[in-house]
Amino acid sequence: MTLQAVVTDKAPAAIGPYSQAILVGNLLFCSGQIPLVPDTGELLDGGIREQTVQVMNNIAAVLEAAGIGFDNVVKTTIFLVDMNDFAVVNEVYGGCFGTHKPARSTVAVKSLPRGALVEIEVLASVQGTPGQGVSHTQ
Repeated sequence: MTLQAVVTDKAPAAIGPYSQAILVGNLLFCSGQIPLVPDTGELLDGGIREQTVQVMNNIAAVLEAAGIGFDNVVKTTIFLVDMNDFAVVNEVYGGCFGTHKPARSTVAVKSLPRGALVEIEVLASVQGTPGQGVSHTQ
């Protein structure tokens, strides 16, 4: 089976030896996104709400690069440094998905890269998506 990297300059570049996302068959495996600003590669200043908004914007950019959107997401994993932030993250996250409710796990972690407060990864289906494609913009 062919693995195809999905790359966009509208989301932060990978900060290690990994891809923003990998398309294999009809599944898109997106690497976890932390609140890095795509233009600078720096961690967004702000609290959990601002950081979660940036993370969801980064995820949206990767999904868009694959020709899909949040409605195609089937599973998410949320990593939180502080579970007391769950309600705020849930509010921002829910606003992106609307009535679509993918499967989800939320995990408390000791720390995240670059001192981020939140990281979210998604798994999405590209099957039957009109205009699906993969962008390789640099």
